[in-house]
Amino acid sequence: MRPQAPLDVAVVGAGIGGLTAALALNAAGHAVTIVERRTGFSAVGAGLQLSPNASRVLAGLGLSAALQRAASEPPGVTVRALDTGREIGAVALGARARERYGAPYYVIHRADLQTLLLDAVRARSGIRLMVGRAVIGLTETSEAVTLALERGDGTRSDPLAAGLVVGADGLRSRLRGHLDERPLSTAGMAAWRAIVPRDAVPKALAGAATGLWLGRGRHVVHYPLHGGRDLNVVAIVPERQGDEDWGRLGEPAVLRAHFRDCAPTLAELLGAPDSWLVWSLAERPAARPVARGRIALIGDAAHPVLPFLAQGAALAIEDCAVLTRCLAGRSVPAALAAYAKLRTSRVRRVQRAARANGRTYHAGGLTALCRNAVMRRLGPDGMRERYAWLYGWTPAPGA
Repeated sequence: MRPQAPLDVAVVGAGIGGLTAALALNAAGHAVTIVERRTGFSAVGAGLQLSPNASRVLAGLGLSAALQRAASEPPGVTVRALDTGREIGAVALGARARERYGAPYYVIHRADLQTLLLDAVRARSGIRLMVGRAVIGLTETSEAVTLALERGDGTRSDPLAAGLVVGADGLRSRLRGHLDERPLSTAGMAAWRAIVPRDAVPKALAGAATGLWLGRGRHVVHYPLHGGRDLNVVAIVPERQGDEDWGRLGEPAVLRAHFRDCAPTLAELLGAPDSWLVWSLAERPAARPVARGRIALIGDAAHPVLPFLAQGAALAIEDCAVLTRCLAGRSVPAALAAYAKLRTSRVRRVQRAARANGRTYHAGGLTALCRNAVMRRLGPDGMRERYAWLYGWTPAPGA
């Protein structure tokens, strides 16, 4: 397939998806400008999981060595009952997952991943990073898209014209409104996140494995970060009304009340953090379409996914690989039509599977007993193989 003539590309948003898109598109020969409303990048955030479908793409961008230094590779997941602490199942990862899927299953702090992506971006002469600019409007013609930009002080910046605009501006994307105006809906749940120093972690949870605790209406997941020096903890609990304050502070006593009946070891872990950051969970179907004309959406801007499969960052990274491949040998409108077709069925399947996982995680009574029996019957390798369709994904040749 003949190469696409080099494009001037504007990527809106410098999160995980936006930075990966810039690297992938620039590696394919395109000049990229990243537009980011923030003026700096902080270490605020939490851990995230990079399953093989994502780590494979990042390795293809030359980031294997950096990932090995910054990330951890858990040997597996231990699944426990939230109320008793009894082990009810396991998932084999580590070397077995790497051998099975040809790429590692990593866990990493979001800030560490963003830092290594930023370092790679800054090393590329064909990528320009424009910070302190917000997109406040756009004009699209058959030949280009022109973005109207505003500085943080409210003054206008020079407009930016591009042959392709990639919307990587997250869950509350402004660019999405140009393709699909369906609103977000609250999921009735919130994610509480904290980083616990290793010396404050109960000894029973000090290993390298990921821990998953399942209970009626709530669950907890934790895994080591920073070479085992810290433990990332995420608790998903019910929430009556969502809050748009992204990463607001949570009162520890409120969280502990949700887990007053949990196993002592888990209670000790949840009592360790002095502060929590809280994200209200929201969802909405994949955009219809995720791309059109000269505008493409990636990541949460295109298809928010609930966290029960740990695929938010992974799907954004997949998007970048597919979008880049689709541009080869096609006009921009034809490439984006192909990208939209390829991604829609994939992301809808992941969204459905994540919702189903949430119902399974939070089940009680007879349903929970059946879930536990299935986990024991499948065993660690069988549990992993349930997601072979997810972890084994590779971008199709010529996609």
